[in-house]
Amino acid sequence: MEAPSGQSLGRLEFALLSVSDLSLPSSAAPADGTAVAASAAVVARFADGDSGAAELRFYRDNGADDVVGVELANAQIFKLGPIQSICMSEGSETDKEKSYSKGFNIHFKTEEESEAFHCTFEQLKKEGSIKGTQLPNGVLSTSKSKFDEKIEASSAKMYFHYYGQLLHQQNMLQDYVRTGTYYAAVIENRADFTGRVVVDVGAGSGILSLFAAQAGAKHVYAVEASEMAEYARKLIAGNPSLSQRITVIKGKVEEVELPEKADILISEPMGTLLVNERMLESYVIARDRFLAPDGKMFPTVGRIHMAPFSDEYLFVEIANKALFWQQQSYYDVNLTPLYGTAFQGYFSQPVVDAFDPRLLVAPPIFHVIDFTKVKEEDLYEIDVPLRFTAAVGTRVHGLACWFDVLFDGSTVPRWLTTAPGSPTTHWYQLRCVLSQPLYVMAGQEITGRLHLVAHKSQSYTIYLTLQTKMWGPGAEQGGILQTSSGKLDLKEPYYRMSQPQSYTVAQDQQPHQLLQSQELNVQTQDIEEADLLEQPAQNSGAHFG
Repeated sequence: MEAPSGQSLGRLEFALLSVSDLSLPSSAAPADGTAVAASAAVVARFADGDSGAAELRFYRDNGADDVVGVELANAQIFKLGPIQSICMSEGSETDKEKSYSKGFNIHFKTEEESEAFHCTFEQLKKEGSIKGTQLPNGVLSTSKSKFDEKIEASSAKMYFHYYGQLLHQQNMLQDYVRTGTYYAAVIENRADFTGRVVVDVGAGSGILSLFAAQAGAKHVYAVEASEMAEYARKLIAGNPSLSQRITVIKGKVEEVELPEKADILISEPMGTLLVNERMLESYVIARDRFLAPDGKMFPTVGRIHMAPFSDEYLFVEIANKALFWQQQSYYDVNLTPLYGTAFQGYFSQPVVDAFDPRLLVAPPIFHVIDFTKVKEEDLYEIDVPLRFTAAVGTRVHGLACWFDVLFDGSTVPRWLTTAPGSPTTHWYQLRCVLSQPLYVMAGQEITGRLHLVAHKSQSYTIYLTLQTKMWGPGAEQGGILQTSSGKLDLKEPYYRMSQPQSYTVAQDQQPHQLLQSQELNVQTQDIEEADLLEQPAQNSGAHFG
């Protein structure tokens, strides 16, 4: 129960669901690693101790002796979820770190009880004693977190609802390129995980937490804001050999508190074009809040790759969608006034599919985002200068993009790539199609700009400009010949197909005009770290961190 506002009490009690002493050996803990169920109801009681200082003690409701207690002046409390918290009692403190002498895993009966308990705890800790203290009712905080300030509530609701469903988690788990690469990156780098504290950012089903535990992690905190947290608890509890070293925390990384710093962060924050859904920002916030100074991040670095492409079939397919609006007598209604708007609308959708790498008309460049160094604010707006040299003469229909990430493990650095020509992932690739194609000749320079601006629907507006310059004798004195621009919404892509099309050679296109994928070198797994640092400056001039 909670104290009425403005009433002074000598002690205050809260009925708990359970409480467990974290100092007990693991053999004394239950299989799911959460809490010891009480044989009788447990009561948390705030009272003044013999010294006059406020204390927190735990009692059995059947009148048995108290379990144990702590002085509030030396205690800290961390919320792990709506009805779960950890209370730690501080021990010795050095210049480098703070140690804790004991701790308790507390489960409340309701979220309201949890909020009231935390409010009382902090108030009494501040006051130092209960005598004469005016205890508040424990009102829920109405202040917004950084996530809530950046993201529309409707978008967040749909986002967490989507990832709270098992069918979508299954779709990601069955992406064997994704899941297998994560597993290999963790297991092949056991030295980075053994005996270390790990935080799984956006844990989802908890699969990465289980991988980290398999690799010997000392403890894993699996932070998940959606309802999937409950499924993660069930999955982890069903693996008892690992569950004692994993704690699932339901909440946003921007809001939850952890009892200790992490030696390593693991996460799968990548969306379409790497940055869609804006989870990279949460990954960076988790780094700043939880990661120890010399800690590692899996993944460590991300790269967005870009190259101009030619795809007459795709261009015609998109343009033809608007033909419906060219009807002058649709049930005696003239639809043509909306044709122009509809035409541009279809070209505002990025195309998500897997395409043949022979459609690329120039070697790709890439833009680097170093997750260990990039600032959260740097991800609000991303600007990439573009410069290519056409390898063939053709029509350029837009810009093709894909990404890869590096797990910079101490033993085996490993890449996860979504490149065309590589095994297809659930991310596929992305193409920004321009409504006005460009004509290029072999050796001609293509320049432009890719500008990404984050918006509150957890995605980005894409501003793309491509232009061609004069070529041949006197090109240095020549200017821009053609320019084509487009504005696209990464939030509303056109999901086209699941596998690359089989492209036939058009009658007016000779086989030698098609680029061979091996000439473009779109594979990235074998790139050395030195190349990773040097190549962006040579190619795109774009490098965060």
